[in-house]
Amino acid sequence: MKKIDLPENVTADDVAAEAGVSRWTVNRAFKKAASISPATREKVMAAAQSLGYVPDLRAAALASDRSNLVALLVDDFANPHKLVMMERLTRALRSRGWDTLLVNTLDRDDAGSAMLNASQRRVDATILIGIQFDDEVLKAAHKARRFKKLIIFARISENPNTISIAVDDQAATREIAQYVMERGYKNPLYLAGPRTVSAHLLRKETFLEFWKNHTGHVPGSIGVDAYDPILASDIIRQTLTGYQGRERPDIIVCENDALALGTIDSIRHHLHLRVPEDIAVIGFDDVPQADSPNYRLTTYRQPLTAMANYLVDVLESADTSDMDRTFMGSLVVRESA
Repeated sequence: MKKIDLPENVTADDVAAEAGVSRWTVNRAFKKAASISPATREKVMAAAQSLGYVPDLRAAALASDRSNLVALLVDDFANPHKLVMMERLTRALRSRGWDTLLVNTLDRDDAGSAMLNASQRRVDATILIGIQFDDEVLKAAHKARRFKKLIIFARISENPNTISIAVDDQAATREIAQYVMERGYKNPLYLAGPRTVSAHLLRKETFLEFWKNHTGHVPGSIGVDAYDPILASDIIRQTLTGYQGRERPDIIVCENDALALGTIDSIRHHLHLRVPEDIAVIGFDDVPQADSPNYRLTTYRQPLTAMANYLVDVLESADTSDMDRTFMGSLVVRESA
């Protein structure tokens, strides 16, 4: 086979000469929305592949007003739903020509510096999927004018300088509460996650209010500081140890699946009770583990694909006004409740 000697630094001019087109045409072939015939684009791509040419995205970004790069700030990795959200988001972004810079925010004190770090990378938007971002952090970020778009994903923020894309927590929780009531449960216990100042979930408040309005009494509730199955298991063991018969809740409604998985483990392995015969459990999110034979968790499925696709629509929109959007998911009934 004949050896092909390739230039050390292949340029768009080299590709243009190989394909028999202009440099301008080569540049357009690598732009997603550029007007160019399929045949010409295919010819340019074939020439680029044969020469080993890759466009310099940094130079292209400097020459335009958009880098097609977003920063994804994530915390709370004990929550398995975070990995699902990251997969859906990055899939939707990559399918439409966007790349991602992942930043792990270690704790609340690190959130501000993490956002500053992201802003220095010349990203087009910053996406927050975590629990560490309170009003103080968000206001500081807006005041610095470092972000073109600041998007809160999977939580509703009342901060006017952000864009919220989330499931309708209140409608979803009312559907869960209605299901619990129709199944005949009388003594629910609500297990909540951390209470954040801004962009926190509205599930606990909605469930307690619904139950009070329909039964006349407020159910018990407990909470943990992180969406961690181990913490959930510990708090359930501590709370229910020594409870007998009617004292025990007949169902535990959990703010998300991470807490529900830990709750089921504690009921079975610490309290030596049965799910759902002794205590039923409901979660929220429908993480992959929820369908495992070990859990078979009744839960509420968030429409993450639709939410992720809408997020990309927001990125590609020139209009940033009134972009907040809530979505409806669906209740998934399994054997845990």
